[in-house]
Amino acid sequence: MQEKPLERKIAIVTGAGRGMGRSIALALAGNGARLSLAARTETELHAVQAEIEAFGGQAASFPTDVSSETAVVQLVRNTVKRFGRLDIVVNNAGIGIFGPLAETTTEQWDRLMAVNARGPFLLCRAAIPYLRQQEQSFIINVTSVVGVKGYVNQAAYSASKHAVMGMSKALAKEVQQDGIRVHAICPGGVDTQMVSQARPDLDRSVLMQPEEIADIVLFLVTRQGNAVIDEIHVRRAASAPWA
Repeated sequence: MQEKPLERKIAIVTGAGRGMGRSIALALAGNGARLSLAARTETELHAVQAEIEAFGGQAASFPTDVSSETAVVQLVRNTVKRFGRLDIVVNNAGIGIFGPLAETTTEQWDRLMAVNARGPFLLCRAAIPYLRQQEQSFIINVTSVVGVKGYVNQAAYSASKHAVMGMSKALAKEVQQDGIRVHAICPGGVDTQMVSQARPDLDRSVLMQPEEIADIVLFLVTRQGNAVIDEIHVRRAASAPWA
């Protein structure tokens, strides 16, 4: 039997209970990786774990609030204790709070930054010592088109995603010599609860599917060769090219 491309690789995926996180976890597990599933809702994590185990994959569920330093450190420790190593980190967890900046509360701003920016920072910092132990390892930061653009009523959300983009650019240089590749994926409209909340005007039939983003993550962590793709922008087919 031919070995799967991610056989013996261990991956943490945050926000793994639904949407893009679920699809990313299923794609990685389907290609041989063992998964550490992290999200706040335990029932959703167990459902994804059951899906993975149904096709013969291996996964463990770790309910985690990514804004909590203690919880994130424990997530990484539990992962390494359970599986023995760490090869791939996918920072996918995120929340959306939308509205004009003038009407955004300090509490809303702080919550966005805590989950969307602090969370990836905490996980990267906790994971790097273990990722350095592998010949090649990966950090995938799923940001957003608003990490490079600005949209009306998304100023605070955009700021949190710009923060992750800035961190990704600097971190990639810091860990390059350690064999850790840092990638940023910037999707436009994906058919998730968050996008439906932010843009209820969008026709859901033209939105990208979570599986399409999962395919990109899988491509990044399985491709061979010397070429490295730092940043991938992904748009809906119905949206304007090069906009």
